Amino acid sequence: MASSLLERWYRQIPRPRSRESFHSWFRNHKKFIEQFQNQVTSRYQECTLQRLLSDGAPTARDAAAFCLGLLGTWDSNPHLAAALQDEDEGIRQMASEALWSLWFRAHEPRHTLELRRLVRLRDRRKALEGLSALVQEAPDFAEAWNQRAIIHFKSKRFEEAIADCERALKLNPHHFGAHAGMAQCYMHMRRHASALSAFRAAHQINPHMDGIVSTIKLLEKALDEEPSE
Repeated sequence: MASSLLERWYRQIPRPRSRESFHSWFRNHKKFIEQFQNQVTSRYQECTLQRLLSDGAPTARDAAAFCLGLLGTWDSNPHLAAALQDEDEGIRQMASEALWSLWFRAHEPRHTLELRRLVRLRDRRKALEGLSALVQEAPDFAEAWNQRAIIHFKSKRFEEAIADCERALKLNPHHFGAHAGMAQCYMHMRRHASALSAFRAAHQINPHMDGIVSTIKLLEKALDEEPSE
């Protein structure tokens, strides 16, 4: 079967320790992950990984999500977004991590590196200046718009943040983070109906986001709306 080798290679990567974050696990086992990446690229095409993600056994789906986060192109974006609905919690979490990894990859590697540099800056003003320059140079880079929205939100410039979230969503309709970020802006602006609409959009894409169901229910109650299905 197409999944047998993939599953075997994936099992050779040490499993995360209790409470170990994905990024810590990835960093601590980089040698194993690089070996796995080389093995996968030698035998698997992206379309095969996409198929395994949708109809493989649980370990194969988990491995496919991880692979697509490492190696996938923009063509895998809807496939990973669909996996956020998987019945397996671990696969949903892996799909979410894979999506963020995919979203941070620009068409030009230098734009990817620049975004990663900017999000590590502690100086908010410098980060904003850099992100503004990046979206001018790479206007189709959805995650650059989303990250600038985050800076605007932290600076309480909610209208600007919403505009950037809308731009990110136009480029990447599967971006549940941009929907949720926009909802938070509306909450701060006391535009609760708009916040509810944005939270519902985020929930439709990623129904297992932390706290989103309870937030939607609270807003529905406050607005005296019928509960969502």
